[in-house]
Amino acid sequence: MGRAKGWFRARRWWQQIALVMLCIVLAPIPCILLLGVVNPPITMVMLGRVTDRLLSGERPVWPAHDPVSRAEFSPYLRRAVLASEDDRFYLHRGIDFVELEKALERRRQGGRLRGASTLTQQVVKNVFLWNGRSFIRKGFEAYLALCMDFLLSKERILDLYLNLAEWGPNAFGAEAGARYQFGKSARNLTREEAARMAAILPAPRRWPAKGRVASQRVGTILARMQYPAPKVAPEVTSRSPAPRRRPAPPR
Repeated sequence: MGRAKGWFRARRWWQQIALVMLCIVLAPIPCILLLGVVNPPITMVMLGRVTDRLLSGERPVWPAHDPVSRAEFSPYLRRAVLASEDDRFYLHRGIDFVELEKALERRRQGGRLRGASTLTQQVVKNVFLWNGRSFIRKGFEAYLALCMDFLLSKERILDLYLNLAEWGPNAFGAEAGARYQFGKSARNLTREEAARMAAILPAPRRWPAKGRVASQRVGTILARMQYPAPKVAPEVTSRSPAPRRRPAPPR
């Protein structure tokens, strides 16, 4: 009798754990679907910055953030961001295993372990997650990125990124970033200004768009911008040896 009660309790315990895990897995899906039609007014990264500024006494505490429609971005900005941050954006499904393998190979050869986060992963991190490098956070990030790529279009994910990315101290989104960096609207950015905006994305609070680091990086980004972001993976073909020529018959 005691064993039966113990087995029943263990079964109920595992059922409760499974239910909690199922809720954790399914809970983000309605939120991601909502992002398909709504620009979030605040994100986890913004809340973190608000807390930092509040504790340090910086003002204003609330970030500059003015979401705009796709038509209100400079036509150069979308390509510049892809060229700088995720040129394989249209080829992967939220996680770029090709770039991830390259990053791990560089690490195995003694180089720095550079991030291989896609734009989708960055959107997920900005909206839902906390800063950090723990395996738990990266696991959530990977799962949410796969869900977002499945549920939303690529163009919508790119819109979200442009409206949520940090583009300067207390400036979030391309509109606030363009006004902070160049004193103009995001729709009026020139090709080089868009490339400079993209160049500072790895460290927007430390690198000004007109600064030395942006000037070093802008040439590479402009060169990539000459070509559209690839949307079809190149075909891998095996090179067969060229057929040997038969000697010409004697005349």
